[in-house]
Amino acid sequence: MKKASVREAYGKTLVELGEKNKDIVVLDADLSGSTKTQMFAQKFPERFFNMGISEQDMMGTAAGLAVAGKIPFASTFAIFATGRAWEQIRQSIAYAGLNVKIVASHGGITVGDDGGSHQALEDVALMRILPNMTVIVPADAIEMAQVIRLITEYYGPVYVRSSRIAFPVIYENKNYSFKIGKADIVREGDELTIISMGLMVHHALAAATLLAIE
Repeated sequence: MKKASVREAYGKTLVELGEKNKDIVVLDADLSGSTKTQMFAQKFPERFFNMGISEQDMMGTAAGLAVAGKIPFASTFAIFATGRAWEQIRQSIAYAGLNVKIVASHGGITVGDDGGSHQALEDVALMRILPNMTVIVPADAIEMAQVIRLITEYYGPVYVRSSRIAFPVIYENKNYSFKIGKADIVREGDELTIISMGLMVHHALAAATLLAIE
């Protein structure tokens, strides 16, 4: 099955949107090579802010930029965004309902080689409990690109979980349009319902295929 990088889709879409919308600014916590925000930094250095290994400061700065009318995208690894900077996200962004987009890479246990310190198992749960926060976990690179375009037009705080590894492409041959808060039926059936998100959509489809044989 064809695979594509969701984080590269994020970086490329940021550049595409940045060419059209001068209010888009990007912040990163010294991981732009991994989160792929370096693509935006190379194209629009005056709108890119490398905050260093200072995730809490990055979230506070993003909140300030949102108050000033900008559309800030703040990126780092999921464990650092939701772990180190949870209070800043809660108090300065979510509680205030500010228009900050947090796109966090290396979510889940797909970062096996980096060990438990880099594996974000709790990030979705931590973001879901926050007021005003919208949480999105794209299933593939095509959906990631659609998500980034859509949340740029959507006002309010958003958390998008990205990943280090490439995902199998789910939506390549489908007339698909992502909508916030709406589920997509990837495979029809009438005996069992499997609900999944992100990389697990691929595994859910594989499970459905096996179940159909039984």
